[in-house]
Amino acid sequence: MKTTISRILLAATLALPVAASATAAFVPPVPEIAGKAYYLVDFNSGQVLAAQGPDARVEPASLTKLMTAYLTFKAVKEKRLTLDQMLTVSSRGWKTDGSRMFLDPKVPVKVDDLIKGMIVQSGNDACVTLAEAIAGSEDVFAQVMTQQAQKLGMKNTQFRNATGLPHADHYTTVHDLAILSAALIRDFPEFYPTYSIKSFTYNNITQPNRNLLLYRDPNVDGMKTGYTDTAGYNMITSSHRDGRRVISVVVGTASPEARAVESSKLLNYGLQFFDTPKLYSAAKPVSDVPVYKGAAKSVPVGFGQDVYATVVKGQAAQLKADLSTIQPLIAPIKAGQTVGKLVVSLDGKPLLERPVVALQAVEEGGFFGRLWDSIKLMLGWK
Repeated sequence: MKTTISRILLAATLALPVAASATAAFVPPVPEIAGKAYYLVDFNSGQVLAAQGPDARVEPASLTKLMTAYLTFKAVKEKRLTLDQMLTVSSRGWKTDGSRMFLDPKVPVKVDDLIKGMIVQSGNDACVTLAEAIAGSEDVFAQVMTQQAQKLGMKNTQFRNATGLPHADHYTTVHDLAILSAALIRDFPEFYPTYSIKSFTYNNITQPNRNLLLYRDPNVDGMKTGYTDTAGYNMITSSHRDGRRVISVVVGTASPEARAVESSKLLNYGLQFFDTPKLYSAAKPVSDVPVYKGAAKSVPVGFGQDVYATVVKGQAAQLKADLSTIQPLIAPIKAGQTVGKLVVSLDGKPLLERPVVALQAVEEGGFFGRLWDSIKLMLGWK
């Protein structure tokens, strides 16, 4: 088994301004961030633009509710819950400490209202009520939260409750929180606009969204704040501009104002000094790869998802792409099967890798065709 490497055209970059020279474009240093840890990532490319203490264990506080929301959205999508379903508030849910949407145990509440109460008002009572409806108890729900975290690639996260109330074994990292945030936007775009709601009224009580940047920056459209005495003031924010989206995670700041200011610094840094061109579109062929012992002699290959790369502004035209494919590629081949990889580099250094997949299935060929290809492979003929 060997690989064949070929350089392929990055057509998307040809329309971008070409840098005056091949020297590295200037990018200022990451601004000073007054927090325990932070993380800034481009949503489309997944590339990290800035980080401090990315894998240090931190207390998420109410940022936990992103996972509670993720599992709630999943339950609705799978029809295990409906938005107009009425749920009964348990004694445990009603008595939960911390922020609340002021549920009444005597009055059933719609799932849709609980979602808004959880996201906009950061209601712990809403989280417990949803957790009990989905998993039977908050304790079991917390186990499901941790399992889902592992599936998403959150390697340093463990949940003990649905709310984010302090617990010695309830922890995460800013890196993991960025993974969760991106997954929520990607997997449940129909629910994401809820994070931009600036206030919500329930039980005749109106509470504002605590994300101050929703009121200050028109490009910001979510996501979540959190606070406990031990965690400090935490905030995850998403901002979009000119077709780009960046996500910032800042934890351990000194005040609600501080978390908003520090988050704004990171978001503006990411949007102002970087570009994220689309290099390839999903399901669009970029090459044809020879196939042996198949009903077809070649198969078109490409990508299962759009491919983006984030670079300093002015450097996009300097990107290079190398496509390596497995050889010999022998039928049968399934559509979506990985058959190689793409490596995009800048100044000779790898910037990102993406799997290359077969865009069509290739069935096994007839007896004589397979026999002839076997002979060709044995003799090294092409």
